[in-house]
Amino acid sequence: MSTQVVVVGSGYAGAGAVKRLEAELDPGTELTWISDTDYHLVLHEVHRCIRDPSVESKIAIPVDDIKSPSTAFIKGHVTDVDVDERVVELEDDEVEYDYLLLAVGSGTAFFGIEGLREHAHELKGLDDARAIHAEIREAAEAASRDDPAQVIVGGAGLSGIQTAGEIAEYRDEHRAPIDVTLVEGLDEVFPGNDPELQGALRKRLEALDIDILTGDFISKADEDAVYLGGGEDEAPEELGYDVLLWTGGITGHEEIHDVDVEKDERSRRIFADADFQTSNDRVFAVGDTALVEQGPDAVAPPTAQAAWQAADVAGENVARAVAGEPLKTWRHDDKGTVVSVGDDAVAHAVKLPVLGGLPVNVFGGPAARTLKKTIAARWISDISSPRDALEAWDSL
Repeated sequence: MSTQVVVVGSGYAGAGAVKRLEAELDPGTELTWISDTDYHLVLHEVHRCIRDPSVESKIAIPVDDIKSPSTAFIKGHVTDVDVDERVVELEDDEVEYDYLLLAVGSGTAFFGIEGLREHAHELKGLDDARAIHAEIREAAEAASRDDPAQVIVGGAGLSGIQTAGEIAEYRDEHRAPIDVTLVEGLDEVFPGNDPELQGALRKRLEALDIDILTGDFISKADEDAVYLGGGEDEAPEELGYDVLLWTGGITGHEEIHDVDVEKDERSRRIFADADFQTSNDRVFAVGDTALVEQGPDAVAPPTAQAAWQAADVAGENVARAVAGEPLKTWRHDDKGTVVSVGDDAVAHAVKLPVLGGLPVNVFGGPAARTLKKTIAARWISDISSPRDALEAWDSL
């Protein structure tokens, strides 16, 4: 019987690993790809769909445009993995494996904040972007200049900044009566990053007339308001909203919660060595699914860039495991950060080949916007085709 290799997930890590596995596996090995969507979503551009839903046709790449005909694809939701029997369990099916690569991405972390999960939108896929667009449009139609719709975005990390920027651009394009507020519990936008980059992002957010509230965490949410701060001797500040979005963190995806491999108790993400092998030598994990070891007390960042890089080595390593060959160690190479703020963008510590790979500190304007587009287009070209990348260019 031929060796069965299964990949779960169609995000950056899953799609990239499938491409590498197809190039590395011996012809006698059977490769099966499982995902609950039959497309790969260019997730770091999904915020564009909030302003313009037509963008989704450019950033959702059908799996048939990615995989080879010899790779089997199953559209289905994974409910569990039996690592003893080597079976991936679906809602109405099961798939046996000899080697498994988990690349299911992550879920949204709500940190136990009362009411947040029930009342806030997430932004993890196309359905989320469609729902946010529809609710913002409806709220704007019901509002007026004297009583504008209130949109609150919780979390001023990468996703929160880019989401707030798109909502502001939607407001301006449609002359809609909308106030946009970005709330961050820590003291600055894009926490933990270079102060010059933080300042450049704040400047562009404020230029889009986005209110920025930092230094107080959301402590509670209900159907009408969020509450900031508060304690035994202090009443929380109440902020009313018409639309609430939460982008404040990630946690292990529900699909892998019960998989019997070692996981972080708090985030429930899977521990993986630098070769992507988990505590079970037949199970590998990559992307946001995993906490991939990067040296003492360090793990790979949960970014698209890291997932792209990791996918290539993870796919090769699964093929090496099948062949009984030694596994390769992966180290993330940070090539810099590019953040969209509406139609503008800011880049930081980007390693440009024209400068011999030396990092350029902070820059914005046309150069940053073109770089942001180029990064997304290159990924689409690599995963699908140059034609798809060209067609997507104006939407990125």
